[in-house]
Amino acid sequence: LACLLTLPVLSLGGSWFQFDAAARDVLGQMAQTVLPEYALTTVALCVAVAVGVAVGGMLTACAVTLFEFPGRRFFEWALLLPLAMPAYVVAYAYTDFLQFSGPLQVWMRESFGLSGRVFPEIRNTPGAVWVFTFSLYPYVYLLARTALAERASQLMEAARLLGAPLARRIREVALPLARPAVAAGVALALMETLADFGVASYFGIQTFTAGIYKAWLAMDNRMAAAQLATMLLAVVALLLWLEHRAQHRMRFSTLRGQRAGSFEAQPAQLRGGRAGLAIALCALPIAFGFVLPVLFMLRPLIGGWDELPWTSFVQWSRNSVWLAGLSAALATAIALVLAFAVRARPGKVTRGVVQLASLGYAVPGAVIVVGLLLPVGWLQSVKPDTSVGYFVTATALGIVWAYMVRFTAVALQSVQSGYARIPGSLDDSARMLGSTGLGLAARVHWPLLKRSTAAAALLVFVDVMKELPATLVLRPFNSDTLAVVTYQLARDERLGEAALPALTLVLVGLVPVILLSRTLRQR
Repeated sequence: LACLLTLPVLSLGGSWFQFDAAARDVLGQMAQTVLPEYALTTVALCVAVAVGVAVGGMLTACAVTLFEFPGRRFFEWALLLPLAMPAYVVAYAYTDFLQFSGPLQVWMRESFGLSGRVFPEIRNTPGAVWVFTFSLYPYVYLLARTALAERASQLMEAARLLGAPLARRIREVALPLARPAVAAGVALALMETLADFGVASYFGIQTFTAGIYKAWLAMDNRMAAAQLATMLLAVVALLLWLEHRAQHRMRFSTLRGQRAGSFEAQPAQLRGGRAGLAIALCALPIAFGFVLPVLFMLRPLIGGWDELPWTSFVQWSRNSVWLAGLSAALATAIALVLAFAVRARPGKVTRGVVQLASLGYAVPGAVIVVGLLLPVGWLQSVKPDTSVGYFVTATALGIVWAYMVRFTAVALQSVQSGYARIPGSLDDSARMLGSTGLGLAARVHWPLLKRSTAAAALLVFVDVMKELPATLVLRPFNSDTLAVVTYQLARDERLGEAALPALTLVLVGLVPVILLSRTLRQR
């Protein structure tokens, strides 16, 4: 199982062993033409998004954790709502409303006698920064809020008792303790930014991910696509290392915080203008990241209700649900097997293999596609009678395989968190009573893992429903999903027709957000 999950990533590394004169020429041509633009655009986009999500996530986390003001309980969970919005849906919504022929500019020209473009074009790098910032800041908000609530409370209370003013307590206590959480959240947001294809393609931004698709599909150059994918994979590996390092520092802080005590510091009460400022600070990200995009998509949906392709919509939904359900079941089953293997044989080799198999979630879908098709193409050229290319590209095998590589880690994390709550003494008692192997897993572990398994399946289901890059290339013929249709309709400037599948994806994405909000409230 681990070999199948890591094959696409390993095949990209193996492509450099075929670095002959032709490959050298391809790399040299890219270095002289498109590679500098890909690198500069990707770096500029990532830097701007990192600053945006860090500031937005940290400010909102501080507001709802350290202060008391009207609506604070509402904002605690509402600030997670943009997680339900795929970034490419947000991009389509803003483009439809703010473009030259959109309702806002048309109304302003008619009402005020203006001519020409009223607002600058949104389909550019600054527009993408806007979209990613308000779509991805919840990663930083969630981790920073948890860090402040669980680790800073005791030290903030101690600093207050020692007479430190509020500004100093925030500057010297809260912010340093939340810094690892902010770094981890920024790393996660940048992974999503690098993995994006929908926004980059629709806005015409020359990022590495867009370049991979262009090299493979437009230029028909597999070697160039593989080299670009490997470069992007190296950047993702760096971000993954930074995220793990930040998570390690967060675990260290947790242990210190647990020894400090169990009382909580009371949030500082805000009144008047300060309370209004805190409310505005929390309301703006929700408005720009969720409320306004939903309203922008509802406008063309309601206006063209009678002309919507309901028959096709049912087929798109059926394809999406079938692929998502199958992938969720397989990913959860694989996660259960891998988690039980670690539980039964907790050695370095087993843990290393499982960790290697779980790296796929950090790998962009475009990279997985290239890594999957490279060995398939090589095998098809060596053994043309096997028809392996047909089974991977013309059936659901290839797309489900790509989903397993990318999303098994999501299921594995949920299942392993469930195993962490099962004490090892239960295993020892069951073995003394004669239960081993599958009997132990079925009789002891499974009843205690049902909730974690259901959560794992749900998370994978939602992620597969929203996945665009891998689905766009590997989907079987005449098997369009909601995500693919949304992208295709928006690309053809049929944003009114794209509203229905786009809002359906948002409704599906709300499910894990609601569950996450309930978990936070229970804490």
